[in-house]
This record gives sequence, structure tokens and C-alpha cells, in this order.
Amino acid sequence: MGELSVSLGLWQDRPSIEALDTALAADELGFARLWIGEMATYDAFALAAALPGRIPLVLGPFAVAVRTPVQIAIGAATVAELTGRTVEVAIGSSSPVVVSAWHGRAAPTPARALAETAQALRTLLDGGRADVDGTVVRTRGYRLRAPAPGGPVTIAAFGPQAVRVAGRYADRMVLNLLPPAVAARLVAGVRDAAADAGREPPRVAAWVTAAVDPDAEAMARLARGVVGYLGVPGYGEAFAEAGFGDLVRFARTGPSPRELLAAVPESLAAAVGAIGTADDVRSRIAEYTAAGVDEVCLVPVATDADPAGRRTLAAVRS
Repeated sequence: MGELSVSLGLWQDRPSIEALDTALAADELGFARLWIGEMATYDAFALAAALPGRIPLVLGPFAVAVRTPVQIAIGAATVAELTGRTVEVAIGSSSPVVVSAWHGRAAPTPARALAETAQALRTLLDGGRADVDGTVVRTRGYRLRAPAPGGPVTIAAFGPQAVRVAGRYADRMVLNLLPPAVAARLVAGVRDAAADAGREPPRVAAWVTAAVDPDAEAMARLARGVVGYLGVPGYGEAFAEAGFGDLVRFARTGPSPRELLAAVPESLAAAVGAIGTADDVRSRIAEYTAAGVDEVCLVPVATDADPAGRRTLAAVRS
């Protein structure tokens, strides 16, 4: 089995502050890393600086259409110096809802934005002065004043273009909401892209939703968790490849969230997660490892019966 980490669920139908207890559990149970995403709940840098603990942090994926390389580098350096923890960063394209609707930003060419941001970040995080005059990213003259945190640059990738960018520029590629068979294909793709670029392939991590002995509340939360991704480019194609093409096509006709949720079968959450007994979850983790995933990042489902997902995390570690 490869490395086991934890990613905060930041479930939108649970109390936001519960994320702190999930983070504490990850630290107490000795997981390899804590991943802190950013979308609708907390600012990832502020949350990371406020968390007690010692295990390394991976912040992001940050949307490259919303956060500039300088902003990301400053945030990472700030958290690293203030907490004394190892801090790494991840970037991704995010979704039209986040980029265009919430932030009012024009969506750049995703592959170009990822590539140019990754190049600028690599220099900035290593303490250099990034001079990039790209199609999307333009920065000149800035160098971190706080100690440079270094560390790997991670790219969230799903579609073929993003996978190629990860193979060329990333130190790590992270996947989300994918069954092991799809993960295996993307692992092969990023290795081929790295070979074409004449470099060592990046490591691969996968966020995997997890629930040990889930009850009805857990299954409903898992279903709600995938609704927002069904029609998103990249995610939708991955769900279709996993056998849910009809559901993806329905999602792209513009149904209401309630209508779409009603159409989500329990089998979808099971296909892209690790659900069942503790042995079932460990076996599922082994499937991701066999698919070439180096680091499985468990996203524990928080419920009234399993607050902060602590019981799930403890059961997996036992």
C-alpha cells in the first residue's frame, strides 16, 4: 500500500468548523499529509495557518484563473514560516461556476494557464525571481521575502491536455472522484507525457471519498457531493467512462440540482470512493495503489454518527 493522507471534506451541509476536528484526527492518527482544498468554505491559507498539528500540508488545488502565482507563493511561504510545517501547493482549472459565476473572471485556456502557472510557481517557491510573459500569466521582478518553502508543485488533472501538462511540469498529479480503472489510464498518460518531455514522471495522488459502515446520511451526503461535478468538463467524461454516461448527459441538459440528485444512484458514490466495512475500504485503497496511485488521500464523510469522519479514519488506520 502506498502513502495514506487525508483531505478535508469541507462538506457544505455540515458545520464548517468540523474541518478542524478532521485535521486534528489526521494528525493524531499519523497520516502522511493533510490536504486543504479551497472552493466555497474557508480560505485555504488562513485555515492552514490556524490549524494545530505537525504533519505536512498540501494547499489547493487553487484555481489558476483566480489565484496568481505570486499570491499562491506568498500564501504558501506565509503558512510555512508561521506554522513551521512543510507546506506544498496544488493548482487546477476549477469549474465555470467558480471561475466565471463566483469570481467574475474570464476562463483562460486551461492547459496554457496550468503550464504557465506551474512554471512561475516552481521558480517562486524555490526562492527565485519569476519572469514570465505568457499568454495567461505575466509576472516580473517579484521574489519571496519570507523563506521560500520549496516543495513539489502539484497539478490537478483529468482531461488529456491537463494530464500532458502535468507530465511536463508537475512534481505530482492529483486526481479526484475517479474509479481505479480510470486512475490507471491517467497514470499511464502522465507517464507517457513525462517520457515525451524527457523527465521523470510525477508522483500521482488521488482524493478518494471514504466511509466505513456508512448509514443513510452518509450515502445521501456522498450523492450530494458528486452532483456539482457531473456536468463539469473532465469530471463528466470520467464519470461516463465509469459507466454513468446517461447521467452525465442528463446533467448537461440543465436539470435543477434536486432533479439531478434524485437521479444519482448509490452505485456512483461506490464507484468513485471507498465505502463499506473497514476491510472493504482498505481493499479499495489497494486497488488505487495497484492502478499506480502513489498516495491515496482519504476524504472522510462526516455525519452525525461519525462526526468529522474520525471513526472512518481510525478504522482505516487500525
